[in-house]
Amino acid sequence: MPRGRKYDTPSEQSLSYQLKSFFRLWPYLWPKDKPGYKLRTLIAFILTVAGQFILVGAPFFLGRSVDAVKDAEGITHILSSAGLFIVALILGYGGLRFVSVLISEAREYLFTPVGQFAQRSVATATFAHLHKLSLRYHLEKRTGGLSRVIERGIRSIDFLFRFLLFNIGPTLLQLAIAGVAFWVAYSWQFALIAIATVVLYIWFTVVTTEWRLKFRRDMNKQDTEANAKAIDSLINYETVKYFSAENFETSRYDGAMAGYQKAAIKSRTSLATVNIGQSFLMNAGLIAMMLLAAQFIFDGKMTIGAMTTITLVMMQVYRPLNILGFAYREIKQALTDMEKMFALLDLEPEVKDRAGAAPIGQVKGAVSFQNVNFHYEPDRPILKNVSFDIAPGETVAVVGPTGAGKSTLSRILFRFYDIAAGSVLVDGQDIRDMTQDSLRQVIGIVPQDTVLFNDTIGYNISYAKPGATQSEIEAVARDAQIHDFIAALPDGYDTKVGERGLKLSGGEKQRVAIARALLKDPSILILDEATSALDSVTENSIQEALEAAARNRTSLVIAHRLSTIISADKIIALKDGEVEEIGTHAGLLAKEGLYARLWEQQQDD
Repeated sequence: MPRGRKYDTPSEQSLSYQLKSFFRLWPYLWPKDKPGYKLRTLIAFILTVAGQFILVGAPFFLGRSVDAVKDAEGITHILSSAGLFIVALILGYGGLRFVSVLISEAREYLFTPVGQFAQRSVATATFAHLHKLSLRYHLEKRTGGLSRVIERGIRSIDFLFRFLLFNIGPTLLQLAIAGVAFWVAYSWQFALIAIATVVLYIWFTVVTTEWRLKFRRDMNKQDTEANAKAIDSLINYETVKYFSAENFETSRYDGAMAGYQKAAIKSRTSLATVNIGQSFLMNAGLIAMMLLAAQFIFDGKMTIGAMTTITLVMMQVYRPLNILGFAYREIKQALTDMEKMFALLDLEPEVKDRAGAAPIGQVKGAVSFQNVNFHYEPDRPILKNVSFDIAPGETVAVVGPTGAGKSTLSRILFRFYDIAAGSVLVDGQDIRDMTQDSLRQVIGIVPQDTVLFNDTIGYNISYAKPGATQSEIEAVARDAQIHDFIAALPDGYDTKVGERGLKLSGGEKQRVAIARALLKDPSILILDEATSALDSVTENSIQEALEAAARNRTSLVIAHRLSTIISADKIIALKDGEVEEIGTHAGLLAKEGLYARLWEQQQDD
């Protein structure tokens, strides 16, 4: 395993680690190059704080109005001076509550663009980083599972903003303001009961939620597993049909869903314990406050209006706490989801550009493998001291038994992997001294298994050159001998090819791949067993297009059917990762070695 490789994202980390992930959102909330977003964030926080003062202050108006009504028992008309004072207090209470709603909505109006920008930025950064990770990582990970990690991570950002910053956080601030107000206006005992009740409530919620969290983690694990199985099965739809394995796949999916069902039942039934305990603590605190207020009233230290004020304030504080259990669970899960997403961002690509790596520049097309050694795993060498040269414009074919390391050559040339020893040169320059992007821009490939995007034929051809004109697309389609087929379709180049190109035959997909490679106009072309999966008739019809694609280019042909590479300038025979022999078709037949045996075997077949 290469040094620095870190492919397994953590499934569980400490709360401090998860909070560090949360604070990593700050650059997105306070973006350096967007002063307007900074101002929005600042004003939103100011409004949040102001709103809590208003919410605590409003009940004092209503409590005062209750006392004013009691003191004005002899008043017979609301329009009297005492009556108008009562009306003013009531309007003040209602007005302040309305203002708090306006502040809340204004905060939402201001902060929503910032929150959406943060989600978009993190999602884009994660998606871009996944494309930077090496091929080995993607071969070892399930795409469906990765998509769920990103989806949950992005969803967690919005949840954390709304609940942690604008719900739970403001509620705790409101409690602090209320505690100070009670102490100043009435007695420290009210502040103590209020704070003690909320602290006990939070402690109980945290402890019981931590107990329940293992059920939630298991439920998410089963959900991810079921989703990955479903995607894997649907992507391999044809294979399932080939083996009449619909019932088997359904059984696998149902088994995964059964695991999810079991975990979900445990998660949801354990919620009852949490809800009962929370309700007991909340009501016990409220009762204690009311009993203390009643005693103060009997002692003449407090008015009925003050009791009303205390009740309203505490109801306001308790109301958001009703969802604290849910919020804490979701915040904890959101932190976990976000941590996993940021863990993806922390992964180091196995193959990276060296410091000072430069673009490749103008390419003639000379390729040289010099004593190349390579392995996927240290105990299983794939290539052993492989050396050969390809001159500019030359066509070189590589043949050999299955597992000889033929297709590995193309992955090394594209620098999907770095070699263990030796060097690979393009125009005399080590490819490790070039930027990966510039290297891949000058290499084209027609792979054995052509996978197309679930879009139109025109889109799949133009993928090699975004912005290509329709005439350019049609020109390469003609060279690939597929234009007439496309033109005969009802939707022409706008025909959808289906997921992975399932609506096209193998030969049609190969022609699209050839057209795509031609549109890229690479200096170096790799034909990686481009016809091995086709029948002989289809292969013969495509061979001319392949030869046209290779013309005037440096071409590396990885061949399964030897009849397709008779005219190659040079043929390299690999066996067990080593170069067995090099020569022309006629010369290798005369040697009566590995190539001659392969040729004779295919002729007999």
